[in-house]
Amino acid sequence: MPSFDIKSGINFHEVTNGVDQANRIIQNRFDFKGTGATISLEEGSFVLQSQQEFQLHQMLPILRESLAKRGVDLKALKPNEIEVSSGKAKQTILLIEGIDQETSKKIIQIIKSLKNKLQTSVQGEIIRVSGKKRDDLQNAMNSLKKADISIPLQFENLRD
Repeated sequence: MPSFDIKSGINFHEVTNGVDQANRIIQNRFDFKGTGATISLEEGSFVLQSQQEFQLHQMLPILRESLAKRGVDLKALKPNEIEVSSGKAKQTILLIEGIDQETSKKIIQIIKSLKNKLQTSVQGEIIRVSGKKRDDLQNAMNSLKKADISIPLQFENLRD
């Protein structure tokens, strides 16, 4: 019986390279000279730090561009509010990885609405979809790609 897995993951090696590249760009830009503006990667999040808030607004597009060039899906970024205190501005951007229960229910509902004979099962943070016809599975993949889901999805282990 054909099946495939749906998961949401991030290539952390590419994320690290993207942060390093963004930091190099920031260090070389004239408007950031001597400001101490940095992007650091902490466990499950980015931390943007600078002297002023408007500099953070300039740093975020640089980070997004660097990550997009490396193939990291930008849906995985969830920016938090900017914190401003005595001469410092800081923003934390969370990295979303894995499929939570609410999103998995939404994905299963989209698959069920196709009226195909597909079975779904949740296995931790992975959703396995199986059916009798490979075409039905490919139709489900295309429907999920078009759907408005707030996290990046990868389709793996397509088996006949």
